[in-house]
Amino acid sequence: MPDTDKPSVLFVCVHNAGRSQMAAGFLTRLAAGRVEVRSAGSLPADRVNPAAVEAMREVGIDLTTATPRVLTPEAVQASDYVVTMGCGDACPVFPGRTYLDWRLDDPAGQDLAAVRRIRDEIRARVEALLAELLP
Repeated sequence: MPDTDKPSVLFVCVHNAGRSQMAAGFLTRLAAGRVEVRSAGSLPADRVNPAAVEAMREVGIDLTTATPRVLTPEAVQASDYVVTMGCGDACPVFPGRTYLDWRLDDPAGQDLAAVRRIRDEIRARVEALLAELLP
């Protein structure tokens, strides 16, 4: 387990440009510093999906400075919870971590209405995860 008393969560999707960025944005906002939050991708994109940025802006979360990051074994090892969102077997597995697989539609190429639905589903899952992390 990581050396901090604060729980840590790593959100992982393929491009780290949509789902994992939205989840990290929600958890960062809702946990208000009580949870360490990371996100990464197995094949990170050049930038965060503009539709994801817009959908999150609508709920008061700014992802304009977010940058897709490459998934590293160190990031997984430093996290208590690893939440995968369609990265398949690309995510390394370490003992002592809690792994969750959230099956969510990929916002890539979707219109804003579809991205809003994905955003809202992510928010509900993040709220449930936060209730588990900080009972």
